[in-house]
Amino acid sequence: MSKVTDVILVNGQDEPIGIMEKMEAHRKAVLHRAFSVFIFNSKGEMLLQQRAAGKYHSGGLWTNTCCSHPIPGEDTLQAATRRLNEEMGFTTLLEKIFDFVYQAEFEHGLTEHEFDHVFIGMYEGKIAPDPMEVKDYCYKSLEEIEATLLSHPQKYTAWFNIAFPKVQRWAAENLVKKVV
Repeated sequence: MSKVTDVILVNGQDEPIGIMEKMEAHRKAVLHRAFSVFIFNSKGEMLLQQRAAGKYHSGGLWTNTCCSHPIPGEDTLQAATRRLNEEMGFTTLLEKIFDFVYQAEFEHGLTEHEFDHVFIGMYEGKIAPDPMEVKDYCYKSLEEIEATLLSHPQKYTAWFNIAFPKVQRWAAENLVKKVV
């Protein structure tokens, strides 16, 4: 398993401007490149993961299928594919659908300030999550997720609360074509 120790610092247009140790970037709230992967099954349900309790922030919260940072010099799509396999134990074709920038403060003086590339994929097979990364996982309908985000947003990661409505809009326009 590849551990990301350095992240790619970027400007607001996602142009690389340097490299910094990951935890330092999170302590200093420096904008850096990240990615989020959203996997769907043939029923149009989204694969969620509950982050392991020992994660450096947001432990125990529910979120998208996987997320991380590319290693300096690594293509973002390749990084997303690699990390999906490391966290969830499978690979599938991924497609970038949008990106967004967000900033959120967390426990222990950490801040995520990320230029987040969002990828989607379809998958039906065996899931073998890394227990150091993932406590639990499940497929849920977009309607179920929307309802729990409205009633209990604190059960989800900050970036998921931001990205989900955008992914939901994309899915309403595009997922039917991919599922059929």
